[in-house]
Formats: sequence, C-alpha cells, structure tokens
Amino acid sequence: MRILIDTHIFFWHLTDDPMLPEPIEAAILNPDNAVYLSVVAIWEAVVKHYSGKLPLPDRPEIFLPTKRDEAGILPLPLDEGAMPYLAGLPLLHRDPFDRVMVAQALQHDLTIATVDPLVKAYHVPTLA
Repeated sequence: MRILIDTHIFFWHLTDDPMLPEPIEAAILNPDNAVYLSVVAIWEAVVKHYSGKLPLPDRPEIFLPTKRDEAGILPLPLDEGAMPYLAGLPLLHRDPFDRVMVAQALQHDLTIATVDPLVKAYHVPTLA
C-alpha cells in the first residue's frame, strides 16, 4: 500500500501518542507499505511553529525532515500536477493544507492516513 500521512498522524507517530489509531500505526510500521509525508505538512508545521501555535525542540524546517527520515517516511514534493485535482475538489474542507494533501493523494494514487472527518469526506481512499 502507498500511504500519505496527515500532519497530525505524523506528530502522533513521532510522539507515540495514544490518539494514533492502532491500524494506522501498524500500516506505517509495515515494511511492505510505502509511507509518505507531504512537503505541505512541513510547510503547515513551519507556519504554526513560527506563529507560536506549535512548540518544537528545534527549527521545524530542520527538525521535521530529520524526524521523517529517521522514521523511514518518504518525502512527497508538491508540483503543479496536483493543481487540476485541487481545482476539482468540492469545498468540503477549508484548510488549504489538507485540500492540497487530498489533491496529492489523488494525483499519486495514495491512501490518506487521517482521523479528520472532513478529509475522509472526499472521494479519496483513507485509512480509518
């Protein structure tokens, strides 16, 4: 399976947060799965960190890619190929970071790991 993890899933995975559903954690740890974190998640964390909403032990532009790599999670860059998918999405979710993530999942045929019900409302495969 090819999985795109939502930002909150990434943080829960890093911190062993009990809010992370066991099936998602198992999918992330399964070596048969390719697990991706979008650059958009890093962008979101940078914005939140520098606005004072997300405390981190180091600068997010360094800390998060390092932790992603240590966890064996692959980076997913954003390119303009996602834009036709983004333009075609209904306005179910107002968070631009999540909307781009959905577009990337559609572009790259990825399953999204999230607990966000608004992301799950899109016609994109998700892990519960």
